[in-house]
Amino acid sequence: MSYDLMVFERTKAPTAKKDFMEWYEKQVEWGEDHDYQTISVASSALQNWFMEMKETFPPMNGEYAPDSQLLDEDEDLENRLVDYGIGTDVIYAAFPWSLADEAYEVTRNLARKHNVGFFDVSGDCDIILPDGTVVL
Repeated sequence: MSYDLMVFERTKAPTAKKDFMEWYEKQVEWGEDHDYQTISVASSALQNWFMEMKETFPPMNGEYAPDSQLLDEDEDLENRLVDYGIGTDVIYAAFPWSLADEAYEVTRNLARKHNVGFFDVSGDCDIILPDGTVVL
């Protein structure tokens, strides 16, 4: 079981909760024609979010995943690895539950900074736009 958060391209997501949840369900069918580890498929705002996010929570897969030497040198690094699912309009991040509070804070703050939306999938299901508006 993981603690899951998602950031999304604000210009592509519906702004009513019911519509957003339907859109979300479609996104997590992972039906796009690409692998879900390559950041270049995402919007530029999502790419910017990811490039900063990976400095705190590196990906467990893909081109930015730490190699075995880095994992051997930093014992804590393996505990911070995140399983990212990267789509064109969303990035889904599955964190260890032990990092839930920090993951929420860092993900939310970077979402605001990079002008992408935030969805607390595993928590209260809050959907927050970059300007702080909560989708109801």
